[in-house]
Amino acid sequence: MRVLISGGGIAGPALAFWLARHGIGATIVERAPAPRPGGQTVDIRGAARTVVDRMGLREAIRARQVDERGVALVDGAGRRLAELPADLFGGDGIVAETEILRGDLADVLRAHAGPGVEHRYGDRLVALAQDPHGVDVRFASGRTERFDVVVGADGVHSGVRELAFGPEREFVRHLGAYTGWFSVPDPGDLDHWFLMHNAPGGRVAGLRPARDGAAMASLTFTSPPRPVTRELLAERMAGVGWRVPALLAGLREAGDCYLDAVSRVRVRRWARGRVVLLGDAGYCGSPLAGQGTSLALVGAYVLAGELAAGRGDPPAAFAAYQRELAAYVAAGTRLPPGGVRGFAPHSAAMIALRAASTRMMTRAPLRAVMARQFAKADRITLKEYAGAPG
Repeated sequence: MRVLISGGGIAGPALAFWLARHGIGATIVERAPAPRPGGQTVDIRGAARTVVDRMGLREAIRARQVDERGVALVDGAGRRLAELPADLFGGDGIVAETEILRGDLADVLRAHAGPGVEHRYGDRLVALAQDPHGVDVRFASGRTERFDVVVGADGVHSGVRELAFGPEREFVRHLGAYTGWFSVPDPGDLDHWFLMHNAPGGRVAGLRPARDGAAMASLTFTSPPRPVTRELLAERMAGVGWRVPALLAGLREAGDCYLDAVSRVRVRRWARGRVVLLGDAGYCGSPLAGQGTSLALVGAYVLAGELAAGRGDPPAAFAAYQRELAAYVAAGTRLPPGGVRGFAPHSAAMIALRAASTRMMTRAPLRAVMARQFAKADRITLKEYAGAPG
């Protein structure tokens, strides 16, 4: 079986890892010219920790994880209004027990991919033509090849989904906000905490620890759909206090700025013939849901296992993949109460209410309610697949 994976982030390399363990070769094609370092901090929670343990990568990840001990809401003077420690809710809260930069996790997955995995950078799929026995793929580089299976693991704006399923507007819903992530020098006083500041007008600024003398900044504003640029981000965040003036100065200099809409992805069926979607390309609750990396890791484990179990019949394997994951994905992509408006309230009164409700999360009865919310990370019983390390 020849499997082509579009996307070299988290989901693609994780799938290639498991396919290699099942004796199935995989080719990963990534449009970026080289592996992308850094990126925002992502977490591994619930069932995804079990997957990481089965991969044997817990120590490799721990060696590169970020020492982040919780999230705190702060006012314009930097005074803490509410705190949620990382060990709350069994390590599966807003800040999880295991936090790691996206690029570092991708490096770990690539380094342990094993034999039979080929990486191609600086290319992408531009056409697909499938029949009951395989998929003919044409690349932007001009080469054409045939594969047994094509996997779209290329994120919210998936090119594979566009080619095989239809236009993005049918599957991606803008939730009413835009966000920018970029690295800045570590200010030296975060004390291993993720600090977040709300300002009137639906604006949010965040600063969280990273590694090697850097921190990750985030700036978010609410808006109807529109083109987003650094200039627009700076314009909308102008006048916000706290550390925002320094963050805007860092935004101008950042070489790694990531800008995008806060969006949700829903695809009713994740497979069309011999083309299948994995991770954010097929199911994404947005950063507000907080499960994207875990869904990718668990999804990769299940998809590889079902492909191995149903060797010779990919459509049947895809149907089993959807059955196994459906309830877990439904829970993992559910937005928290209030959605974007809860995260980025518009008025000073609602900002104060957000801080008060966050403080209440640490006490009964709201603590029990939130514990059930965060428990969604474990809402799957992982099968044991023959040929995979357990």
